[in-house]
Amino acid sequence: MANARKIAINILLKIENDKAYSNITVDKILRESELLEQDKAFVTKLVYGVLEKKLTLQYIVSSYSKTPIKKLRPFILVSLESALYQILFMDKIPDSAAVNETVNIVRKSKFSSLSGFVNAVLRSFLRDEKKINYPKEKREYLSVKYNLDISLVDLFLEQYGDETENILKGFENLDYLSLKVNTLKITVEELEKELSKQCEVSHHPLCEEVLLLKGQGAVRSLYGFDEGYFHIQDPSSAICAKIVADLAGDRVLDLCAAPGGKSFSIAEYMGDKGEILSLDLYPKKIELIKNGAERLGIKSIKSFVNNAEIYNSNLGTFHKVLCDLPCSGLGILGKKPEIRYKNVAFLDNLSKLQYHYLDTAKVYVKMGGFLVFSTCTLNQNENQKVAEKFLKNNENFEAFSIGEGITKTEIDSSNTLTLFPHIHSTDGFFISVFKRVR
Repeated sequence: MANARKIAINILLKIENDKAYSNITVDKILRESELLEQDKAFVTKLVYGVLEKKLTLQYIVSSYSKTPIKKLRPFILVSLESALYQILFMDKIPDSAAVNETVNIVRKSKFSSLSGFVNAVLRSFLRDEKKINYPKEKREYLSVKYNLDISLVDLFLEQYGDETENILKGFENLDYLSLKVNTLKITVEELEKELSKQCEVSHHPLCEEVLLLKGQGAVRSLYGFDEGYFHIQDPSSAICAKIVADLAGDRVLDLCAAPGGKSFSIAEYMGDKGEILSLDLYPKKIELIKNGAERLGIKSIKSFVNNAEIYNSNLGTFHKVLCDLPCSGLGILGKKPEIRYKNVAFLDNLSKLQYHYLDTAKVYVKMGGFLVFSTCTLNQNENQKVAEKFLKNNENFEAFSIGEGITKTEIDSSNTLTLFPHIHSTDGFFISVFKRVR
């Protein structure tokens, strides 16, 4: 396990120093390591956990260190963060092991002279019974406790007010692996029965074809993976796919489709009938879609390279066009921790880009057909305001009512649905539907 801790620290350092993508770095280093599967699972949990809780962990370090955070050696700071995460959030790891093993790693490094400092900080925190004295000011409290850049906290407070903490807390409760059952090959009940032999399984309350797993091993080791009995998908995306599939017509265009999950679910809901063009800009992503469709045994999907920003007259027109657009990702903070620490300035041009995509996509919609706009963000400037602008500027489209049977909040109108982690137990997600009437 000591070696696993050292590898986790090295991964975190590489992510920090090289500004590398966490998932790519973790996968590469673990693939090249000789760790046992249980140790790989430990490293993965520790790395992603530290990334997700970075502001909380650094706040604790700053409370016990006379040296400011910015002046600490990155190796020392990361070592402290990893030990504190084990102490606070990994119940099966004894506090003594977290401290002693981390101190030993530092003692054997080129920063061995600082091992006493690391030991002192960690043991002082334990002596204080692991109590965190969070900031009293609301903005700082929310930033430190829920690990969000202060500028993003301000954005959430501006748009959601007192509901902000419930939303941020909701992200912490999405501690499951969700998969969409491929009902073309197996029933939900049959797959649930088999998976229950490997892990804890439950149903999502809003989407019966989505199973929630806890305590599972690697995805590829799950029953039915090779047979194509399921694909990994958040309930929010499955709900979006169901909305698309239930609209009238059998010719579908998924303009920004990679890695293909919504296309797969639409095909499954439509009984693999009709035609679905599942397109993306990059050849490697098209290969992902093709491989996924082949594993699932889906025949109705055609996939090839296409630039969604530029109208392509060769595609023709469609009964339903799905635009799952590039966005800030402020609805998937639990899955992409790097987003948490971005400054709000990165949002500046996103809504303009999204509107441009929609303005291009509308041309593909048949008379009487539907345009579906979705994002995985909770930023209303990228969601409701873009949808409102589209309706205002396009008199040949009207709002089409969606979300029957699903709890809506006051920010939504008849044709929009915002899904929240604390209300719907899903990623933060937005869906809007327009019908072409002229």
